[in-house]
Amino acid sequence: MVLLMTLLVFLVLTGVFAMLGLNVWVRPKAAIDRVTGSVIEQQAQVAHPSLAFRELLKRLGSLVPASPKDTTIMQRRLIRAGYRGPNAIRVLYGAKFVFSILVPLTMMGLVMGTEADSSNKVVAIIASIAIGFFGPNEYVRLMASKRQKSIRRGLPNALDLMVVSVESGLGLDQAVVQVAKELQYAHPEISEEFGLMNLELKAGKRRIEALRNLAERTNVEDLKKLVAVLIQADRFGTSIAATLRAHADFMRVQARQVAEEKAAKLGVKLVFPIFFCILPSLFVVTVGPMAVKVVRELIPMVQSI
Repeated sequence: MVLLMTLLVFLVLTGVFAMLGLNVWVRPKAAIDRVTGSVIEQQAQVAHPSLAFRELLKRLGSLVPASPKDTTIMQRRLIRAGYRGPNAIRVLYGAKFVFSILVPLTMMGLVMGTEADSSNKVVAIIASIAIGFFGPNEYVRLMASKRQKSIRRGLPNALDLMVVSVESGLGLDQAVVQVAKELQYAHPEISEEFGLMNLELKAGKRRIEALRNLAERTNVEDLKKLVAVLIQADRFGTSIAATLRAHADFMRVQARQVAEEKAAKLGVKLVFPIFFCILPSLFVVTVGPMAVKVVRELIPMVQSI
């Protein structure tokens, strides 16, 4: 046994030193290129397995027939979820096609070995088909909801920065650029949306159209209110700084009211956790010893009588 372990360690060390010598001494140029970073471009050209899978989904999605109306709706949902690539809709349809096949096959393999009723097996397979087909849609909806929540959370900070920028002398367009730059790491979602708005303005669109596209892309109510306020200020020629300041105060009051509403609902929401989680443990702690004492002492006394 000791001889076998010694031989195994010797073979492992020999292989390690052989590979090291092959890479460093026999082929020093490859090691030097790897250290200096001159092969980064060649490594970037190597396709990652996830990219190959995405390419497969895109090709399968291009084969799935879809109506233009459904395609427009799904593209709008993908944009709100943050997927703005030209092939995002094809990848989504490809994922629906793949999962509508893989999930039923997996469910079939799971239920065929059981002793359940045949009708239940058929229902489970049909349900798995529906899950595989509509699952990607639900994922896109969840991602869009998560992104909207992030935008809603970062909007007060963006509005305060915009107020400071406008009051310091910047125009609205420059203030939007500055806010997008400052919130790049703290709130990347709203920074990305403001960056796209800036690109639309540079492309020649009117400010009103860019603002409306911003509200349509995000579908966030607070941002829609801000867009409506800015459009009215731009249309009637009122002061942008005063308008933003008034809207910031309004949003601050609204956020305080929402917090007070949640605090008022907290007592009602705590009824069920207290009733089902805390009260049983209290009963066990308080009534449990007395119940044990009754079982041990009182019941034998009653039986003896």
